[in-house]
Amino acid sequence: MGVDVLILNTGVVDFRGREFEFAGKLAGPGGLAKGRTDEMPAYSQNQIECWIKSGKATAGGPGNCAPLIAKAGLKVAVGVNLGKGDFEGLDIHGRFFYNSMTAAGIDMSATYVHPSLPTGATFIYEKQASDRGGLVYFPNANNDFDFEYYKKHLRRLKPAIVYYMYSGLSDRGDANGGRDLAEFLDFAGSEGAITIIDSHTLSGNPEEIIQAGRSVKEYSLLEPLLGRLDIFFTSHDEARMIENTIGEKNKSKGISKDDYISHFLDFLAQRFWRDNNKTRIFGVTVADGAFIKYAVPGGKISKVNKVRSDFMSGEVVDLVGAGDSFRAGVITYVAKNIEQFKAGTINFSRAVSMGNLFASLYIKSPLNNRYGNIGLFEKMLGIITGGKRFDNFEGLIAAIKS
Repeated sequence: MGVDVLILNTGVVDFRGREFEFAGKLAGPGGLAKGRTDEMPAYSQNQIECWIKSGKATAGGPGNCAPLIAKAGLKVAVGVNLGKGDFEGLDIHGRFFYNSMTAAGIDMSATYVHPSLPTGATFIYEKQASDRGGLVYFPNANNDFDFEYYKKHLRRLKPAIVYYMYSGLSDRGDANGGRDLAEFLDFAGSEGAITIIDSHTLSGNPEEIIQAGRSVKEYSLLEPLLGRLDIFFTSHDEARMIENTIGEKNKSKGISKDDYISHFLDFLAQRFWRDNNKTRIFGVTVADGAFIKYAVPGGKISKVNKVRSDFMSGEVVDLVGAGDSFRAGVITYVAKNIEQFKAGTINFSRAVSMGNLFASLYIKSPLNNRYGNIGLFEKMLGIITGGKRFDNFEGLIAAIKS
């Protein structure tokens, strides 16, 4: 019997602190940027170890979702590239990432130790509480992601779901205009796996890009991918940038947010859902839930529906990883109902509610314990089916731990 979920690529450690002012300068206020390995500051392994020990480091990428799925009681494997070094064969932040995953019970047997490139790193400049600093991501070893290497592990691990993170952030993973990843998704599907990717781009300030109506070349990588995916969720801002790149520019101007999201999901379905004999769910996440559109075998396609979150209470600690943790909840529900998903009889709204619950628990938990409030699937299912709206975060945690 194989694993429930295999999560691939973007092994990265996120470092947060006021000492990373260079990230703010490179990315701009509230902006995002992707750096080259030779642009990364030459921090010593000792300095990085100090940041890890002082709690300024968290495991990003699969670290934002894999431990949550494992905490819910599913079998999870992660396949990532990590840098070679003197810490039991890995560099210091690669070792931190690896140990963080194994501590959560995750299968790390598909790890590739890169002989020359270090483990990926993201530096997040934390300014005053009311200001947004910049974020700079250095892919490093993630840039050399080899699909042939991971095909062998996919065959061995036999996952029910394959989740690739992220389209747009790996030179080799994005090669050939995204068609190499598309071919890999076809392979995963031929092995019986449900497929999901997350798209991500680091191209400056999103709102400035949207207002200017500019295309973002990384989103063009979605052209060969979207028709092959079973599950796809994106944010409202990303939806607007995606359509500016692969659809009609400035379509979101002059209409309400809800109307635009409905238009966007209809646009994706009309353009990319050509196979009438499979289940798909695409969606757009918003602050209070998610809009979804789905198809089932036989060609029936739903209208766009909104699934509101019942878990809005509580103060947000950090929004980094919000989308990843949401997808973790959706994936958990689908994996637990995999045959119903394939047949098109799954409760799509419950899948999204599970995503809402996971995301709320993740972004409102302390940075040094972001997985701690996730319960076993049966307990989490009881929360989303119980019909109770939680007015305070403490009450939600108490219900999960009871």
